[in-house]
Amino acid sequence: MNIEEIREYCLARPGVSEGFPFDETTLVFKVMGKIFCIADLEGRIGIALKNTPEKISEMREEWPCVTPASHLSHVHWNNITDTYAVPAGVLKNWIDDSYRIVAAGLTRKLKEELKKQSTYGSTPEGI
Repeated sequence: MNIEEIREYCLARPGVSEGFPFDETTLVFKVMGKIFCIADLEGRIGIALKNTPEKISEMREEWPCVTPASHLSHVHWNNITDTYAVPAGVLKNWIDDSYRIVAAGLTRKLKEELKKQSTYGSTPEGI
């Protein structure tokens, strides 16, 4: 997936915003103010995504382009160094997993706000 496809996919989720809080080449996607995807826009497109420790290890074993995310917890974050090396469906599932994990950790108040923003009036699956 290219960065515009990743951007459109992330922004289609309820409660998602984007910005450049770190520098002009690091695009960050947040659900209700909490980061779930970080995209490096320099060179080859890469993204960092959150997941469970078990899934993190599985992803690293199966995909050579998946490595520990620099500057983030290596237990919970992976860096996908080449988004073109992973089928779009797999990458979308990983983005969805990261979104759900971060959204599940929101406060009750933020979860209620997210529920109001959802297209169907319910929280995203798994929250």
